[in-house]
Amino acid sequence: MSASARIPHLVLTGLLLSPLAMAQADEDRPIEHILEPRAITDQIHYFFGSLENRTETNLGMNNNVGFVITDKGVVLIDSGPSHHVAQRIEQAVAEVTDQPITHVINLGSQDHRWLGNEYFLSQGAEILALERTAATQAEFARQHLDRLTDTLGDAAMAGTEPRPAPSPIAGDRHDFELGGVRFEMVHAGDAHFPGDILLHLPDHHVVFTGDVVYTERMLGIHPWSNPVEQLKAFETMASWAPEVVVPGHGEATDLATAQRDTGDYLATLVREVREGLENWETLDEVVARLADLPEFQHLRHYDDWHRMNVNRTYLFMEANF
Repeated sequence: MSASARIPHLVLTGLLLSPLAMAQADEDRPIEHILEPRAITDQIHYFFGSLENRTETNLGMNNNVGFVITDKGVVLIDSGPSHHVAQRIEQAVAEVTDQPITHVINLGSQDHRWLGNEYFLSQGAEILALERTAATQAEFARQHLDRLTDTLGDAAMAGTEPRPAPSPIAGDRHDFELGGVRFEMVHAGDAHFPGDILLHLPDHHVVFTGDVVYTERMLGIHPWSNPVEQLKAFETMASWAPEVVVPGHGEATDLATAQRDTGDYLATLVREVREGLENWETLDEVVARLADLPEFQHLRHYDDWHRMNVNRTYLFMEANF
């Protein structure tokens, strides 16, 4: 059977959803709706996080979380934003398979990607993360936990203890096989956060990108982000020619959509800011010149993030190139 034949119709036609479906996707969906598994193949599923910011409605899960069912257990891709949500993720996975969650891969260091680690460790799962990812998690742990508690409240975050991987993996890549499925964990540079990774499932032509790729909503560049490395990571991902891209935010889609919403945007920022620096344009001049990019205005939160992204790309490239 071809790879495309294994992929459900919904994924292949994700850009042709009905107006009602698109409206529902735009809403801040409650956690019980987020935790309705979406199948990519018989073995690979994901939970479609809210496109809104972290709220009491989505319990901080405004990112995608995936899972892969193997013959020797389930590999969870990110552990959620809290002890409570991690429990609910486990329950949602159990509705699809009797296999236990034996491994949890951390794609990155933002709160909603790893603050559920402690729960899964208590259930006997192994946490798989690169050393640089675990180091960034430890650095940001208190800040992220405090901010999420302020947003969601003490009750939602009760029992949550930041726990980076106890035995993180040295190097920039970790390939392993479990239950007949091959996994490739590849360092994505500092990207959105230092230590972000891409997860490639080569036999299934699927990539989980973490925060290297956003679709439907505008990506964010932080003071600690590296937009140049993020663009290189995107290009690495694209070179694998995946048939399904599961972004950090936005529905599972194809490479062309990921290119439109993230690859083209990063390439535009890096190219235009580099040109501005070479021409001795000031920060204000570059921000003004790039203030309105119509080809990206379809992205949710464009008005909140775009000018800030230009600003931070300029400051980063001014200091590093």
